[in-house]
Amino acid sequence: MGKLIVLEWKKNRAGRYGLVAAILTAALALFLFAQVYLGIANDPVTGVPDAAPGTFNISSQVELVSNVTFLVFTCVMLAGCVTSAQRRKTMLVMYTYPIPRKKLMLAQILAVWIFSAAALALAKLLLYGMLFAAGQILEPDFPMDYTLFAPDLYLQIVLKAVVIATVSLIAMLAGQVFRSAKATIIASLLLLVLMNGTVGPFSLADHAAVPLVLSAAGVICAAATLTGVDRRDVI
Repeated sequence: MGKLIVLEWKKNRAGRYGLVAAILTAALALFLFAQVYLGIANDPVTGVPDAAPGTFNISSQVELVSNVTFLVFTCVMLAGCVTSAQRRKTMLVMYTYPIPRKKLMLAQILAVWIFSAAALALAKLLLYGMLFAAGQILEPDFPMDYTLFAPDLYLQIVLKAVVIATVSLIAMLAGQVFRSAKATIIASLLLLVLMNGTVGPFSLADHAAVPLVLSAAGVICAAATLTGVDRRDVI
């Protein structure tokens, strides 16, 4: 399985996705620095930070923008590496290999899942590190509610990155059902609304059970994608 995953990375030129992830991380770093230290989120009248509900500290700002950005990034990657391979019928070549179709499809999914989870975890680590280092010199507009010396921070970074990568598998199933990369991306936007939408004082983002339920749904969707693939004709 490991060799198949590496082959998928080479076939889909994972380096270009790595470059995109690096650019996204740099853009997020500039945005968060300006928001936390340069006052771009401050109300022009009161001078008080005007943040979205539930994002009144630095860690919540990091989680919100990084999760939103990399959920869409992961879904775009799934659309390009998995859904488009089915739509363009390039999987026909791979299905001639003496390897079960289900194993090939699983390798495709895991290649994207591992890559995106690692990219998001690294991005979060860099963002947290940059803001914490800047906080040793500058006065932040949002409370510094974490420290780089707490082991729990790194565990949370990894777990939350895994959750976002897993949730994206829901969008992948939509793309497989409609045989459309656009459907995958549209589904990712709907997931963003579901995870971060706010109606008055009520927000699903405030409930810890929501990411767990969506992660379970992502695993189920991945299993559904694999079900019957050995008998399914991609033509």
